[in-house]
Amino acid sequence: MGDLASSFRTSSVEDAKNIYNLPFNDLLFRAQAIHRDNFDPNAIQMSRLLSIKTGGCAEDCGYCSQSAHYPTGLKASKLMEVERVLVEARKAKEGGATRYCMGAAWRNPKDRDMDALVAMVEGVRSLGMETCMTLGMLTPDQSARLAEAGLDYYNHNVDTSERYYSEIITTRTFEDRLETLANVRSAGIKVCAGGILGMGETAEDRISMLVTLANLASPPESVPINMLIPIPGSKLQNAAPVDPIDFVRTIALARILMPKSHVRLSAGRTDMSDEMQALCYFAGANSIFVGDTLLTADNPGEDQDRALFRRLGLKPMELERAR
Repeated sequence: MGDLASSFRTSSVEDAKNIYNLPFNDLLFRAQAIHRDNFDPNAIQMSRLLSIKTGGCAEDCGYCSQSAHYPTGLKASKLMEVERVLVEARKAKEGGATRYCMGAAWRNPKDRDMDALVAMVEGVRSLGMETCMTLGMLTPDQSARLAEAGLDYYNHNVDTSERYYSEIITTRTFEDRLETLANVRSAGIKVCAGGILGMGETAEDRISMLVTLANLASPPESVPINMLIPIPGSKLQNAAPVDPIDFVRTIALARILMPKSHVRLSAGRTDMSDEMQALCYFAGANSIFVGDTLLTADNPGEDQDRALFRRLGLKPMELERAR
């Protein structure tokens, strides 16, 4: 099965489409077999996400509550103080999270913010947790500085296919996204990159997005797959919901194309039934965000996740190693 998985490494969109369109049972069987070759099938990596700077973003991402371009009612805040971030990180660790993700609503961080960001990374690492940040676009120098501080992961989603990208965002290009991913990878930071389903894209757009990620020089170590939460006031406030079976198919394809990546169920889990989440885990999803909030959106509470884990026989994944 390892050889089979590696054969998909340079898959074309047409090849991936053929996999995506397999009979559902065949698709899930293939995804689960590849998943078992690379991971404990019953272990789920648990991350916690904190918004360290909320709202007022100059980007016009059509899905986002934090964009200054849309009347979503979200007030902008300043960058959170380092000690407050560390207090929240300690709580996250006590709650079972092994990775702590810090997100700022920026087009890109300013150099004046770098000292505080470095201190956050160093402080969270000192707690024995993996660190992740999502701060918008990064220069090579900023990437190198965060790498030196010990940042484990950097999240920068491509969101959708290159074809559909300009329908969702006009303030930066698809190529800008890939450039930041390259800067991060060159600095030695692991990459977290995925996308959002339910923005009006086609199935082929979803497939193309995953093929782009799988065919990077090194595929992302984490691949978050979000289900759009329509935000009142945003460009996509009236977007039609994703078909649950189509969502599960996308999870399965992500697992098949990127066998060694953590595939994360991210935003939108509050609108997923237990049965839909169970199918996603069977299809190869093995990472979630825990806690009641996900940046500015609701997220299933920890009690709800624990109850589902008990029903499915799942367990939190232990931290594999510190970098």
